[in-house]
Amino acid sequence: MIDFIYQDPYPILKDDTQYRKITSDFVKVEKFGEREVLTVDPKGLELLAEEALTDVSFMLRTTHLEKLRKILDDPEATDNDRFVAYNLLQNASVAAEGQLPSCQDTGTAIVMAKKGESIFTGVDDAEWLSRGIFNTYQKRNLRYSQIVPISMFEEKNSGSNLPAQIDIYAKKGTSYEFLFMAKGGGSANKTYLYQQTKSLLNEKSLDEFIRTKIKDLGTSACPPYHLALVIGGTSAEANLSAVKKASAGYYDHLPTSGNMAGQAFRDFEWEERVQKICQESAIGAQFGGKYFTHDVRVIRLPRHAASCPVGLGVSCSADRNIKGKITKDGIFVEQLEVNPKQFLPETAPHLEAPVEIDLDQPMADILAKLSQYPVKTRLKLNGTVIVARDIAHAKIKELLDAGKPMPDYFKNHPVYYAGPAKTPDGMASGSFGPTTAGRMDVYVDEFQKNGGSMIMLAKGNRTKQVTDACNKYGGFYLGSIGGPAAILAQDNILKVEVVDFEELGMEAVRKITVKDFPAFIITDDKGNDFFANL
Repeated sequence: MIDFIYQDPYPILKDDTQYRKITSDFVKVEKFGEREVLTVDPKGLELLAEEALTDVSFMLRTTHLEKLRKILDDPEATDNDRFVAYNLLQNASVAAEGQLPSCQDTGTAIVMAKKGESIFTGVDDAEWLSRGIFNTYQKRNLRYSQIVPISMFEEKNSGSNLPAQIDIYAKKGTSYEFLFMAKGGGSANKTYLYQQTKSLLNEKSLDEFIRTKIKDLGTSACPPYHLALVIGGTSAEANLSAVKKASAGYYDHLPTSGNMAGQAFRDFEWEERVQKICQESAIGAQFGGKYFTHDVRVIRLPRHAASCPVGLGVSCSADRNIKGKITKDGIFVEQLEVNPKQFLPETAPHLEAPVEIDLDQPMADILAKLSQYPVKTRLKLNGTVIVARDIAHAKIKELLDAGKPMPDYFKNHPVYYAGPAKTPDGMASGSFGPTTAGRMDVYVDEFQKNGGSMIMLAKGNRTKQVTDACNKYGGFYLGSIGGPAAILAQDNILKVEVVDFEELGMEAVRKITVKDFPAFIITDDKGNDFFANL
């Protein structure tokens, strides 16, 4: 016989978060029989969610910004590392002004909460948290990205960015703790579950596994990343839940060793090893470099004897995670950095001058100009660009399938895979960074065969079918920096107009005018792909 053992499976040993107080209102300590309870007016939940989602859309944690500055100061960083880090710091400085969100994909709103059993609200807490999220997305220059199914194949944009994902757990006490996240599609799509076995759990096998699977992440989710690797879990769902929280820094203060109660723990030794593997991969900072990751969290969990789930995920350069809490003293939210400019160096990193490309000339002339330069060439784009992403591509394919011609705008101009946030008053554009290129890979061969998508502009690595299509039809894929959506809107996008499928909202086809828009040649017309050589 053995003794009964129970403990918190995720024992967070301390919370050194700096909070700012929103208000002392909406909370009151009352007596319920012989015990004290904390009654919370549901308007307090609404206020907290609105404040948290507002702050996290425009500001980042100080620790995240410090890591970006570290890249600029690292003599081993590549020019690509420094170029991306500098742009991301500039972007953070623009976003902190509160008009242009740091990323155009203002994300799915996610709330993870732990509610003390002595907290009384008298309502469905998820409804009131949703009200606060709704308020933020209505009032701020954010984007509505939530697509709701009407039937199996018919979908519509909800027009509010709801529903949110809200998970509320019970705990002891009279405090209510929160983790709010705004999770964009790019980093959410780079979450992987691998169902492994006991055979993985030795040094050689785990090392080989990590070296292989790190490449699955690629660069499309805007590195440098905060990477989480979780080994074990009482279920696949428990594993992936831990991945998400670990990537947000929520489990930073777990113990560093296991015990017979099965407590989760961090493994610092393997964190260092994985970080080194990431640096040696040379796929960092989006266009090749040391900084694939800022840092790594490796969490070990208990498992069923017949299972060994392994989860891998990231928090991207839009590291939008913020804590909140409600106690008898009031309502609080994590203090994010209000002055990112302090992390910018006095002078920008030195880089070779880019090649200027005039986009307002015939497509054949633009292609001939690009053909003169090798992959990795840095460009400065000026002129007209068409903007289209997932649903617009599907609509155009429907036209082709029906025997109709490729629209002229797709033939005459480069296509930028993107979807903007709302436009602030007095500005030409809302935050307008690139989306993940890989989602459009299935369309490239057919579109180029029909004279469209000859020059594509987006972020991240792509499949071989894109390289083959560009080689066959003479096309190009240009990479844009993932992350600096605010500064692109402020400095590089002069005009935006809808030209087709207006009913699709942020997925509509747009025509934009760009000035000095930064890009790199990633895939050329000769069958060369920059990422294939890393």
